[in-house]
Amino acid sequence: MKIKEKYINLFTDFGFKRVFGEEANKDILIDFLNQVLPKNHIIEDLNFSKNDHLGAGEENRKAIFDLYCISKTGERFIVELQKARQDFFKDRSVYYASFPIQEMAQRGKEWNFELQPVFTVGILNFTFKEHQAEKNKIRHHVQLKDQDCQVFYDKLHFIYLELPKFTKSLQECKSRYDKWLWIFKNLPELEEIPVDLREDIFIKLFQITEVAKFDDNERAAYQSSLKYLWDLNNVINTAKKEGLMEGRAEGLAEGAAMEKLKTLLRILAKFPKLSTEELAAISGIEEVLVKRFIAVLNSKDNDKIATFIQEKFSFNIHSRKAKEQKEINTLLTNVLAALK
Repeated sequence: MKIKEKYINLFTDFGFKRVFGEEANKDILIDFLNQVLPKNHIIEDLNFSKNDHLGAGEENRKAIFDLYCISKTGERFIVELQKARQDFFKDRSVYYASFPIQEMAQRGKEWNFELQPVFTVGILNFTFKEHQAEKNKIRHHVQLKDQDCQVFYDKLHFIYLELPKFTKSLQECKSRYDKWLWIFKNLPELEEIPVDLREDIFIKLFQITEVAKFDDNERAAYQSSLKYLWDLNNVINTAKKEGLMEGRAEGLAEGAAMEKLKTLLRILAKFPKLSTEELAAISGIEEVLVKRFIAVLNSKDNDKIATFIQEKFSFNIHSRKAKEQKEINTLLTNVLAALK
């Protein structure tokens, strides 16, 4: 696969972590965060910390952040890049924020429960369903407030950036914050550094994102990450065209259920490692049903799979037309191969 773009796509895992997740480039992350955080929170320096966290016991779920870092004053920062809509992304953010809080507990000695501030920053390549009408509201800064809408607790912050809502041209970007959002959306489209972005921090960003400077291993890693993003976007766009992600309340009526089932199988075949949250968000199927279906698929028992599909998706494989039978069976074969 030949890479046509001069600069990398920051929505790829490779691109995001190359720019923001390497020690040599932490000045770029600091500059970005300082534009996104509240004005009274200025980061001077930070250190990267491990991004995988276990709960208090072995039975607890594991959380893996895209980036996790700690400032020299002790503030914790979780930075998440989200490429596809998740219906419960806000819940996931709250869950993730609980891990740095638990981490601050001073075990084995007396502790007065004092906590350092925790910031969760979500860079989203989608819009929240409940905020779609708010066309000009790109940044959401959420804190715990009381009944009079006064900040009750100022150490827990959730910041979400809905990038699809950002539509300014570069000439309209007067602030550094706007320029950062513009770069996220437009970097792969550029052939050279625009005059309005010829500032030291942005020049460094352009230098480290130029594909021509990659070695063979870096190029291969980026190609793989880019292909994953393209495939994911293609699946999402197909689902949108079929009306499966527009929040329609038709339930699991036969026709709708069949299309949702096909979408889920197509996604699983290409992206078997996606979380059940992501699979549910893209396919339009409830997460609990996705979890149960994956468990049945992993059993590799054809009779159980057929029974589950008939009961939960109103789709009887054996009583369908030959064309429909063949399509579903082909999709199931691809999924079972991917889940090995």
